[in-house]
Amino acid sequence: MSVPSPGTTAPGLRERKKQRTRDALIRVALELFTTQGYERTTVDEIVEAVEVSQRTFFRYFGSKEEVAFAVQHMVEGLFVSALGRRPSAEGPFDALRHSVLSAWDHAGEAIADVVPVELYLRNFQMIESTPALLAIHLRRSAETEETIARIIADREGLDVDEDPRPRIAVAAFSGVMRVTGQMWGRGTDQSLEGIRALTERYLDHLGPALAPHWRTGAADDAP
Repeated sequence: MSVPSPGTTAPGLRERKKQRTRDALIRVALELFTTQGYERTTVDEIVEAVEVSQRTFFRYFGSKEEVAFAVQHMVEGLFVSALGRRPSAEGPFDALRHSVLSAWDHAGEAIADVVPVELYLRNFQMIESTPALLAIHLRRSAETEETIARIIADREGLDVDEDPRPRIAVAAFSGVMRVTGQMWGRGTDQSLEGIRALTERYLDHLGPALAPHWRTGAADDAP
């Protein structure tokens, strides 16, 4: 379990037990999904392996789909949180780039608190190769892109519904991230360090068009 940050209260025994149960359900579910297939795995199998009831499973997850994306959702949250903390002097691309690389830098520890990193990576590949999950992944990605576009618009002082640039920039950025994930899955270095390095290399091709601020004079004012 993670050590609480300074100024926070350590979770009580009941909360720790609930977290352990949730983590166990995720670990078992992802192991079953990646070894015998998502479609062939049932909620009954998951709860039997963890020795809890279906009622307990649905107390933590609304569906089998939700548990499949649980760790990925957490990693996406690291990126969105990092983006919200980027200094205002950075242009849109620099903020996006630094945020995603920072998220990968810290993802290993966060993932390992829940599941082995290699299991997360296998699940990542399983999602990409399972049509039903890939469709869900693309829908979720579109929702996340909208959230990010609004963050970028706020940073640049733009109305996201009037100025198309935040959505266009985020769509381009997300396209690079999707290609990165696909190429990483086909490569030989299937580690967190490998996908981070590939992400950085591919984003370098996108940078020149998106790096400056869009606000008038902002590029000249930035340090």
